[in-house]
Amino acid sequence: MGTVLSPAQYILWCLGFPLEAAVVVCSIRGGSFFRYFSLNLFMIGTFAISAGRFLTHLHYGFGSSEYLYFYYYSEALGIILLYFSVVSLFLRVFQEMHASKYVRGLAIAVLLTTAFVSYLIVRQSASHLTDRFVVELTQNLYFVGLLLIYPLWGAVLKLRETPTRITLFVLSLGIFFSAHAVVYGLRYMFPSLGIYKLIPPILGMWLPLSWLYTFTFAREDSRSTPAHEESLCAPVRIKEINKVHEVPQS
Repeated sequence: MGTVLSPAQYILWCLGFPLEAAVVVCSIRGGSFFRYFSLNLFMIGTFAISAGRFLTHLHYGFGSSEYLYFYYYSEALGIILLYFSVVSLFLRVFQEMHASKYVRGLAIAVLLTTAFVSYLIVRQSASHLTDRFVVELTQNLYFVGLLLIYPLWGAVLKLRETPTRITLFVLSLGIFFSAHAVVYGLRYMFPSLGIYKLIPPILGMWLPLSWLYTFTFAREDSRSTPAHEESLCAPVRIKEINKVHEVPQS
């Protein structure tokens, strides 16, 4: 990391605070806070992490060891919260498929396995074990999230109808994890490019923006019928279902 933030980084950083808060406020106003508790918990955690990073930056500086420690540990906490958000969407989708009984236990097992594998990878460097473990765990969980989101999207495509909000949440997470995978790959191939400093805050704004749109414009009782194309970005046709005006069959 550099020692000084650019004006663009400051602007992106400051824009994230109201967006993250707006998602939770909109969810509460719409009566959806507990229905999507894991997603809201992630957004609250993201807001707290952003505030903590900003305060750490003000007190110690962007390039300080204190900021680096806080950044990587908070990044690990954030991806763990996001992981459980993905799991909660798995539960909702598999409830629609009547197959959610073992999803929670399997998800916890995957998380523990990922942590154990990360520990095995870094245990030879005992002097920096904790720091390297946090970084390795974060990268591995991003990779696991990417692997999980595609089967989840496949399950959404398999259903004849899915709640529109669930469809949009899964789609936004798929774009998020895919973008992170591309960034990690490009960073390893072209480590000298300075544009990477702007990509994390831009990606950080994607989920609040997309989730704010979902809570604001997607009705809870609306359902979507996905087109049957095996693509993460398959077009989705929204079909509103208003149960009040349903005509009962005789």
